[in-house]
Amino acid sequence: MIKKDLFVCSFSGGKDSTALLLRLLESGMPVDVVLFNDTGLEFEQLYEHINKVEQYITKYTDVGITRVLPEHPFEYYFFDVLIHHRKQTKFNERLGTDSHNGFSWPGPKMRWCTDRLKTRPRTQFLRDYRKEYNIIEYVGIAADEEYRLRRKINDRENKRYPLVDWGMTEADCLQYCYDRGFDWGGLYEKFSRVSCWCCPLQSLPELRVLYHEFPEHWEQLKKWDNKTYGQFRIDYSVEDLEKRFDLEDTWRAAGREPKGKAFFTALCERLEGS
Repeated sequence: MIKKDLFVCSFSGGKDSTALLLRLLESGMPVDVVLFNDTGLEFEQLYEHINKVEQYITKYTDVGITRVLPEHPFEYYFFDVLIHHRKQTKFNERLGTDSHNGFSWPGPKMRWCTDRLKTRPRTQFLRDYRKEYNIIEYVGIAADEEYRLRRKINDRENKRYPLVDWGMTEADCLQYCYDRGFDWGGLYEKFSRVSCWCCPLQSLPELRVLYHEFPEHWEQLKKWDNKTYGQFRIDYSVEDLEKRFDLEDTWRAAGREPKGKAFFTALCERLEGS
């Protein structure tokens, strides 16, 4: 039996996937499902943006935005899920057991959050559709994200990268959205990415913004960091970051730039004294 094509637009709510969805619809290209994986960890402004996009696209289609949730919330995987160690490591030697609870903070080599909160729910959702349809996925990788395209080189079957075909860079995508009235409540003026607010892989400048401008999120980070066995970053705990940012503010208030040997000596003294 020949299966009918089903066109799925992967939609994170960020600038690239938003530009992708808008241009697909404005160009009259087929879109049968708009799929948003809701981690529960997005900025409130992003959720507001998604609602705004859903209202906007009614002029082109009656297809709404399908929100897919993970099997369990973030805190379950962070604190509670039972993890068995397949081989002996220094970590489980220290614990004195071959299993422990919770993944704790994700890292560059262990992005469990992407797998458990996005990839698996998306795969599960599409599994039933694949029984009846040939799934064609639109993926929002911009034309200047060559490193991401290289990683996807062996994963192009039934995948489409329209932004690349259109020559739209990340900057082009952002401007495309701004031109249509989407501004994410100013998030892109503060962050280079508007993904999960609790991500430890954010840069120091972005974490500095989170500390100063999103205090409720910052307090939640501290609570999680104080209750888990892992440290937020390899170089800083959340409380260490707070002390660094406070010291930076103190130095700036005194007319001094928080950099160089003198600043980091003072920072080490503050961290060691805690």
